[in-house]
Amino acid sequence: MTSNENQDHSVPKTHPRYESLKYRHKIIEGMKNLVVAEAGLIAHGRGECFDYILGEKTTLLAKKAIRTAVAALLLAEKPVISVNGNVAALVPEELATLSKIIPAPLEINLFYPKEGRIEAIKNVLQKAGATIIHGIDTHKMIELEGLKSNRRKVELIADADIVMVPLEDGDRTEALKKLNKKIIAVDLNPLSRTALWADITIVDNIVRVVPEMIKLTQELKKLNNTQIKEIVQNFNNKLNIQKTLDLIIKYLEIQKKKAFEILKF
Repeated sequence: MTSNENQDHSVPKTHPRYESLKYRHKIIEGMKNLVVAEAGLIAHGRGECFDYILGEKTTLLAKKAIRTAVAALLLAEKPVISVNGNVAALVPEELATLSKIIPAPLEINLFYPKEGRIEAIKNVLQKAGATIIHGIDTHKMIELEGLKSNRRKVELIADADIVMVPLEDGDRTEALKKLNKKIIAVDLNPLSRTALWADITIVDNIVRVVPEMIKLTQELKKLNNTQIKEIVQNFNNKLNIQKTLDLIIKYLEIQKKKAFEILKF
């Protein structure tokens, strides 16, 4: 039994924070195995905070964005799904499945290029069933213009028409947009640069997003191209983000009232 399994079993499933703690332990285990950078723990904690004020559920607005994202991927000629350490640690099997059914290759792209991390992430993805993984051979990579971080080194992303960038940083999203690429972002913070620069912003937790994408891919593949195009054309990312912010404010107002009721005692 792995240490991760030990940690999971130490938390009863009846615990109100069970799901959150389960994925927290996956991130910790990922750090121990070089998959997740140390800074990835901080990023995950920040995401948990935003997830909390979203009610820790996939909203109808998020589902609309997810549906649009799947439609856009299905219409793309050269789609690529970017993978970092946190995503590989949290949803490797789901990523492998999504990559196959779109289909869209996975490309490892890291901000912190610690020695052994790419190999560790590749192994996790392969174990999860992924067969097409890029971003491994440095000889095949080129550098993106306008980007200084290690994420400038890309392979298929350089020629992609649409890139899914889950849990990424704003610098690379801006650089990709300036290169006329469409961006699908998965970001729990609707005010981040990544969220604001993307063409389709999914404000939701990656652990809920990818399974929903798999489900919707199977549904949308039954439609014709005209119907799929209509889904993308009818989506307004700016309005969706605005409504998501309104939803957060409303949720906080409700929680405030609940908290005041408790404080009366």
